[in-house]
Amino acid sequence: MQQLKNIIFDFGGVLIDWNPVYLYKKIFETEEEMNYFLENICTYDWNILQDAGRPISIATAEKQAEFPEYKDLIAMYYGRWTEMVGGLFEENVKLIKPLKKKYKIYGLTNWSAETIPMAMERYDFFDDLDGIVVSGAEKLIKPDKKLYQVLIDRYSITPRESLFIDDNAKNIAAAIEMGFQTIHLTPDTNLEEKLNELRLLD
Repeated sequence: MQQLKNIIFDFGGVLIDWNPVYLYKKIFETEEEMNYFLENICTYDWNILQDAGRPISIATAEKQAEFPEYKDLIAMYYGRWTEMVGGLFEENVKLIKPLKKKYKIYGLTNWSAETIPMAMERYDFFDDLDGIVVSGAEKLIKPDKKLYQVLIDRYSITPRESLFIDDNAKNIAAAIEMGFQTIHLTPDTNLEEKLNELRLLD
């Protein structure tokens, strides 16, 4: 890692454990029913549209009109959104403070602008960040390079001097094309060990 000045974290899957299953496993009687709902009604792709800036009220009303028999369950998706947050990946969050001694720390996340304040209110690590870019606020979403460019421009970041950490391979690929140094966080990755290998926690 040469000339490193900035470290940029994705949030979901890297620092924050978010999963709709945490809510809906309490609602549905069987896993099969829950999986059907999350794979066919309130899907990952539907959620992404809110991460890209679509208002939650519109998304919910449209989905309820499409599936009126699931009206109450659809309302829970954002009405009980905080119950989808399982907590922090503490093993990764604990690295922020030691890294902050040497580097600027930023967040670049695909997240609804309407729900990110709930996470920010709950978790103290946001206070240690030098800045964040939220897809829902910009109405752009990773891996769209325009969202990365917002981060670059807003905080005067040089990609080659920056390490981007994300659990999504497409987001990592876009960052590499933009010139960022990267760590793709997979289930087999120990981030602390990886950062130590790169001598970033010295």
